[in-house]
Amino acid sequence: MNKFWNWVRNEDTGASELIFNGPISEDTWFGDEITPAMFRNELAKVSGDLTVWLNSPGGDVFAASQIYTMLRNHKGKVTVKIDGIAASAASVVAMAGDETLIAPTGMLMIHNPSTVAFGNKEAMQKAIELLDEVKESIINAYEEKSGLSRSKIARMMDEETWLNAKKAQSLGLVDGILFASGQPQPKQDEDDKPDEDTPEEDEPKEDNLTAMSYSRAATMQSLMKKVSAEHKGTPVDQLMSRLNLLKY
Repeated sequence: MNKFWNWVRNEDTGASELIFNGPISEDTWFGDEITPAMFRNELAKVSGDLTVWLNSPGGDVFAASQIYTMLRNHKGKVTVKIDGIAASAASVVAMAGDETLIAPTGMLMIHNPSTVAFGNKEAMQKAIELLDEVKESIINAYEEKSGLSRSKIARMMDEETWLNAKKAQSLGLVDGILFASGQPQPKQDEDDKPDEDTPEEDEPKEDNLTAMSYSRAATMQSLMKKVSAEHKGTPVDQLMSRLNLLKY
């Protein structure tokens, strides 16, 4: 069992803080009864408000889904603070915060889910269907947090979009920026948000650089190197079984 989280006590307040620094589970939680139960038991011992520090390139989507659900179910306010990067599956965990804050230098990245599978044509088609369903489940978390339309979120995932702190806040994916003076700015209404396909002439030039999209191959290669040094094929029937973990 590879424990990828750590509990610390804030010296000033005495409150417990949860730290994710690195991949959100390098191994899948599917078929693992020990790791999720251990995380749940440790979380259950914490009463009251909870701060979660998040700096992760991503990891297993099924682990992220369970962590998201456990944090949403916590009896107390959950504040997620992104002090570095919340990419891929880690961005799903970030959506669990009753309040989600990001460092001025922090980054948020969302993209389409991926997997490694093998088999015949029918098996590959099942893998594609699985990825489509996993994508829809991930959109649920982004949609509930931000209020953005599903089509807009899906397009951002297709483009593998990196967001700096200000852009993430303007889209409603985070509630505020750490250390910023004054109160966090309110989220924009969906009707007030400019469509990314039609740039506005009056928009300052520098704002066009607040979101970056990279090619799927380049981004995936970079992330997967961080998340895991080795990729193994997974039978499609096992992948379909994992999908059931996301349905609740």
